[in-house]
Amino acid sequence: MMESMRVLLASSPHRDTFGYSMPPPGLLRLGGELLRRGWEVRLEDLAFRLAKGELRGDDEMCADAARWLQRDGAPEVLGLSTMGATLPAAIEIARLVRECSPSTFIVLGGPGTHGSDAALLERFDFISAIVRGEGEETLPELLERLASGDSLDGVAGLTWRASTGEVVREADRPPIADLGQLADYARSLLPPLSSYKAITGFEDGLTPIDSGRGCVYDCSFCTIGRYWGRRSRTLPVERLIREVLEVRELESAKSAYLCHDIFGADREYAIDFCESLIALGAPVPWECRARVDHIDEELSERMGRAGCYRVLFGIESGDPALRNAHDKHLDAKLDVLGRIEACSKNGVIPILSIILGLPGEDEDALARSLDFAAQAGLASGVQLSFHLVNPQPGCGLGEQYGADSSPLEGIPPDMALGAGETKPERELIAAHPDLFSTWSLLTSLPGGEVHLRNLHEITKRVPDLLMRYPRTFLAHCRRTNERALDVLRRLQSFGRSFEAFTRIERDDLLDGIMAWEQCVLRAPLRRANSSGRLYPDRVLVNFEPRELTDWLRGKTQQPPVEQTVHLAILASERGVRTNRISADVWDVLEQAEALEEQSPETTAAPELSEALAQLVSAGVIG
Repeated sequence: MMESMRVLLASSPHRDTFGYSMPPPGLLRLGGELLRRGWEVRLEDLAFRLAKGELRGDDEMCADAARWLQRDGAPEVLGLSTMGATLPAAIEIARLVRECSPSTFIVLGGPGTHGSDAALLERFDFISAIVRGEGEETLPELLERLASGDSLDGVAGLTWRASTGEVVREADRPPIADLGQLADYARSLLPPLSSYKAITGFEDGLTPIDSGRGCVYDCSFCTIGRYWGRRSRTLPVERLIREVLEVRELESAKSAYLCHDIFGADREYAIDFCESLIALGAPVPWECRARVDHIDEELSERMGRAGCYRVLFGIESGDPALRNAHDKHLDAKLDVLGRIEACSKNGVIPILSIILGLPGEDEDALARSLDFAAQAGLASGVQLSFHLVNPQPGCGLGEQYGADSSPLEGIPPDMALGAGETKPERELIAAHPDLFSTWSLLTSLPGGEVHLRNLHEITKRVPDLLMRYPRTFLAHCRRTNERALDVLRRLQSFGRSFEAFTRIERDDLLDGIMAWEQCVLRAPLRRANSSGRLYPDRVLVNFEPRELTDWLRGKTQQPPVEQTVHLAILASERGVRTNRISADVWDVLEQAEALEEQSPETTAAPELSEALAQLVSAGVIG
């Protein structure tokens, strides 16, 4: 009987920079629940310890982690929170802790155990139990049973090993109906956010908010819907507003990251949230994750005014039929590009996630995805992210293809960045490929390894190209009447940079577009090094930008007519903006820049100062 238990909850280690730039909100929430119920609990974020150098990053990482967790004595109960990518490390850490402390009750939880809880207990006898789904109700009940010496029979949401060795899988526990009843974050039990940011150097001050849980969809490549029982719940608006406003009280915090996957699914809720923040003056910048069909122009406009600056959309494929063959359930008639452009116009930068290599993706479907990405790149500030699909345990593709898939040397899985790199982890992955298909690729599909390596090259090179030179790239397509995939293959055969690929064409229109885009690329750097200067980058091009966009969009067949156009390019916190300016304004900016070059301390003539002030007021320069 354990009368006064030492309870330690830890998140498993990894080297994914985004992940260790902020404390894990799930662990903070669970720690808060145990504190509220009177339990003495410690929290550890092993990814933070690894990033800080308190754990070695070599093959001894798991051994160091096990020693770190026991540095003040072995806990009676050790809970390890896992994602799919951190499950091998968690298993190895559990084994090493059990070697040193045979009496420690070791429980795993988190999305990493989804779909494999019983198999994990059957294969690794040092794991005592697994909490399935939410832990706020299941873990306290488990601790109460352990403290009183009672059997674990009937603890809903628990998979455990009986004294006979039998693995018992209890009934599922219903999801928490009212997330407003969740405990506050136990922030005092982990290092402060400022310590995380000191390690990563991230200036965005991004702070995670456990804003909602679950997803009603069941996309074949995703485990989230199934993990949460195909249900979606949100924090009450008032509670979410409070937690967002609390960000202002945290040192180094500058913006909030709403972790719920489908912001906007409840439209009335999303509008209420935005209007509440607007009424408060949009005091905290924030970002979120959403489906593109949930965020129309009206909602994106409210989001922008409420302080939202970025939203992640899972587009998955540019081919509607392929997308929906994998249960995305996105209306094929939806104007996806129009939704993306509306977000961009309203100051909400879209991040577009595109998956390559889905089963059923033929040459045409791949070409459609690349054509879509090229067109999406025209929207100001759009960020593109390409991925190869991983058949994770617990999702449809994992069930269908996991057993026939395998890792490929040199292609790190997107779902496991910074994990599975040590020798003990790699040995576990090799010995139990069915449990760790997060590291696998769909090698059994047509094309096999060769095709996957070609797709991997696309994921590495193409997003950056389309974000740097969206207009120039599309102009290549329009000039030769080719699809994006064809131009990319010509570029690959060319074997040199895209800039050289463009210049060798000796095409005045291509050269002019690339000069404009290179100026856009330089603007943020120039602003950062300007020591308070107000003047934007400027470029002279021989086409009308609006006519160019219409041509690149395929709205007109003839390229823009050559004409002299002055463009002012301004970098700001919200991105880079291009303004067409008149010859008179061009002259004013030239005079100002010439004056600045003579001496930064020189005072401009009153007429010039007044003209510059008017340009600032009009938003032409910053």
